[in-house]
Amino acid sequence: MKLQTLLMSVIALTICFTANLVWAGKIVIKGSTTVLPIAQKVAEIYMKDNPDVKISISGGGSGNGIKALIDGSTDIADSSRFIKQKEVKLAVEKGSYPVPFAVAYDCIVPVVHPGNNIMNLTMAQLKDIYMGKIKNWKQIGGHDRPVVVISRDTSSGTYEVWYKKVMQKKRVFPRALLQASNGAIVQAIATNKNAIGYIGLGYMTGSVKALKVNNIEGSAETTLNGTYPISRPLYMFTPGWPKGDTLNFINFLVHPEKGQKYVSEAGYVPLY
Repeated sequence: MKLQTLLMSVIALTICFTANLVWAGKIVIKGSTTVLPIAQKVAEIYMKDNPDVKISISGGGSGNGIKALIDGSTDIADSSRFIKQKEVKLAVEKGSYPVPFAVAYDCIVPVVHPGNNIMNLTMAQLKDIYMGKIKNWKQIGGHDRPVVVISRDTSSGTYEVWYKKVMQKKRVFPRALLQASNGAIVQAIATNKNAIGYIGLGYMTGSVKALKVNNIEGSAETTLNGTYPISRPLYMFTPGWPKGDTLNFINFLVHPEKGQKYVSEAGYVPLY
């Protein structure tokens, strides 16, 4: 079994090296819509400095990005959660071994329409809302209006973190409206005075209102010091140790004086 694992690792590195030769000058990035603004911002700067390199970026969710990594259709998978053991197993079976790179930090912020008078919710109240136990805003000090619950779909890394940290692995109730991206949730909340959703910090706009959680505001400071209860690292995964343009791009992104300064411009929390 150890010999088999070693051989697979060697094969994975060989495939990765060959792929970089074939796709020299082109990087494909797929996955998390949370990580998407970071990838887009840094890629824009990187391509200006390296005009011979073309970077193609698309969203679709963390799960879809990791699927693309497994089937070999992307060089980098963006993910707002860590890769699952079953996904690693599938990747190894197909000849690659995913390598994680933390690229930023983020916090997940519950948001409501600006016309909602609620300012703060506890973790327990959030769980009860998403389990369908709290059905009217007046139950928690709000207006006499029905609560419209909006959640991410299960392929989302943001959903995975919400499911573990807020829901404590209890299912979101079936009548919740599912959206495929952070941007879609912002649009849905902005047009519905009764709705609640959750988004990555980088997607905050004036069209929605952020709620405090346990009386703590989601921010760069509270994310880094660990006081905000719904925070997480953001990742990029490669199919084996990266080489060539892919390695150069990731090195640029995680460099404190290069890519990391654009992380905060994208609305997220730098590593350093």
